[in-house]
Amino acid sequence: MKKVKGRMDESILVCVYYGPNGERLIRRGHKMASMLNCPLYVLTVDPLPYDEFDAEKSGYIDRWRELAEECDVEEFILMDNEKRPISKTIADVAHKHNVTQIIIGQTPQNRWEEITKGSFASALLREITFVDIHIVSLDRTIKTEEEIEYEAGVRSYLLKDGDSYRLCFSCQKNISYEGIFYKEIGTDFNNGLFKFVSNGKTHQVHVAEDKVTEPIELPSNIKYEHKTHDLI
Repeated sequence: MKKVKGRMDESILVCVYYGPNGERLIRRGHKMASMLNCPLYVLTVDPLPYDEFDAEKSGYIDRWRELAEECDVEEFILMDNEKRPISKTIADVAHKHNVTQIIIGQTPQNRWEEITKGSFASALLREITFVDIHIVSLDRTIKTEEEIEYEAGVRSYLLKDGDSYRLCFSCQKNISYEGIFYKEIGTDFNNGLFKFVSNGKTHQVHVAEDKVTEPIELPSNIKYEHKTHDLI
């Protein structure tokens, strides 16, 4: 990323929020940026700090980061623990990156529902001038797989157990990985997702009755280190 574009008089900012349409907005922005040969930025805003995101939110963030790399996005911007109004946050980011066009989605089932009433775009226009705002009418027929709900994440660990790993919730000797466990709602067993960071990248594995159900394939030279800032 961070490649110099041919036309620096245009710059596009895509604003995404959680849901199945974020990827579509990013790809729409990528198409426009390719046509204009200009920088593309992707922004998401959340009032919670990143380490309090649940499994669903962190999953969206991971996917958007991957897509940003794929689409040669100049920068993926996550404004977490943000208490200001969304319009002011977007305006600040737009000013900082000399944005000339903003893309937002018409998604009434989340925090961007003000868009459908016309108030959000008006508030944004009051905060920033000489910017084109594109409100994308999103396809309500998008189908998603049956969603699994999870409880709030808790700190946990993986211990080597034969050819696999076992989940535990106390810091013991010979810990292989430290991370966050998200338990499926409605189950009496420890079934869910275990997420951890290794070598600067986020990984996740499924857990069924305390056992990891899939291989963890990481470079052999990566060893466990107790660093709390590496948690999801």
